[in-house]
Amino acid sequence: MADKKQKDDIGKLSFEEAIKELGSIVGKIEKGEIALQDSLKQYERGMALIKHCQAILQKAEKRIEKISETEAKTQQDPEDIPF
Repeated sequence: MADKKQKDDIGKLSFEEAIKELGSIVGKIEKGEIALQDSLKQYERGMALIKHCQAILQKAEKRIEKISETEAKTQQDPEDIPF
């Protein structure tokens, strides 16, 4: 049940919020500020944050591709315009 709640919490984060939290987790683990058991939990959360960020980036990439395709279709070659 805790995993679902954690995923729900992560799913509500913006890309910037997720990256900020990920940076915080990495910093704590690197500095040894947390116990081993907690670092494992934080590592798992970090991996979930990375997956969330990748999903956001993939959606953005698809939107950019769609916009680019639409823009390319609306632009005509000047030689194709009848006079």
